[in-house]
Amino acid sequence: MSTTAPELAANVSINAQVATANNSQPKPRLMSLDALRGFDMFWILGGEALFGALLIFTGWAGWQWGDTQMHHSEWHGFRLYDLIFPLFIFLSGVALGLSPKRLDKLPLHERLPVYRHGVKRLFLLLLLGILYNHGWGTGAPVDPDKIRYASVLGRIAFAWFFAALLVWHTSLRTQVLVAVGILVGYGAMQLWLPFPGGQAGVLSPTVSINAYVDSLLLPGVSYQGRMPDPEGVLSTLPAVVNALAGVFVGHFIVKSHPKGEWAKVGLLGAAGGVCLALGWLLDAVIPVNKELWTSSFVLVTSGWSMLLLALFYALVDVLKWQKLVFVFVVIGTNAIIIYLASSLVDWKYIAQSVFGGVIAVLPEYAQPLGAVVSLLNVQWLVLYWMYRRKIFVRI
Repeated sequence: MSTTAPELAANVSINAQVATANNSQPKPRLMSLDALRGFDMFWILGGEALFGALLIFTGWAGWQWGDTQMHHSEWHGFRLYDLIFPLFIFLSGVALGLSPKRLDKLPLHERLPVYRHGVKRLFLLLLLGILYNHGWGTGAPVDPDKIRYASVLGRIAFAWFFAALLVWHTSLRTQVLVAVGILVGYGAMQLWLPFPGGQAGVLSPTVSINAYVDSLLLPGVSYQGRMPDPEGVLSTLPAVVNALAGVFVGHFIVKSHPKGEWAKVGLLGAAGGVCLALGWLLDAVIPVNKELWTSSFVLVTSGWSMLLLALFYALVDVLKWQKLVFVFVVIGTNAIIIYLASSLVDWKYIAQSVFGGVIAVLPEYAQPLGAVVSLLNVQWLVLYWMYRRKIFVRI
């Protein structure tokens, strides 16, 4: 892991290597990409508690809706907090699509450095995911049977890696066909493939083909001891499509459009709307479900991801309102490190140590909001210190 490279985010180094292998310069990163990644991470770092704190501070019932959206759906259905994870995967795909390079026709000695980096990135994220799982003050157990191997970072790693293999070795048309094939095949598997101990088409919290496959193939322990694991084996497959959706958008953004940048914004927004509509239409057949990562969930989250990127692209890269999103850019340029730190560092203790006295003198109804703002501030100030010194952690 390097901490001195000036390029931004986790995927840039691999794109740079691919570009070098093809004797061309990598495409510049879009600031909107880092801003949206930072916006995505903002809610994990403590932003999700803002709505509840604002409800207490103002007494306005309208904040209740926002607070509800900042919790995962209990089973079927969709809330905005369910978007955080797939949006991050989507953005990793966008970075791939901004400089898509074919490797399959290059000599092996030119491809090997890229392959080695890709494999190292895969396994490093898998290890960091395990570290994150057990970083809440307990540490990873020595007994391998008590380790939780499935993780958010692990799913990001697999989704990015398989999307990258497709980008490096297949045409855009093949990638589209693979994405459609995964969605159709995965949906058909959940609806019609029988399995021992259950019935085809059953998608309950305790019985599903996902739970059956996890019980067979997932080592160690599962999340909260239940099956299926929300980052389990089978549900990682459709997450590849979230990354591929990002690849397609990256392809689209990097090319010039005869009608200008606003046409790109409009088309990207329209594509997002179509995906949303298709996802909710499919919900009648196979429910939108984050834990099972159903095909309808992929379409809904890809649609929202496109809409958000269209908005950020318009504000940041078309209108050039970079100052408006600077707070998020600072977070987005070191997203992986601050995500890990959310498990390994007791930020609430630090915030209380720095701002506790100030919070204590606030009116009681203002103290929850003060606590949230202080928590966000101490994390952001660390990231800003890194940003000013051009310390960008990449994998």
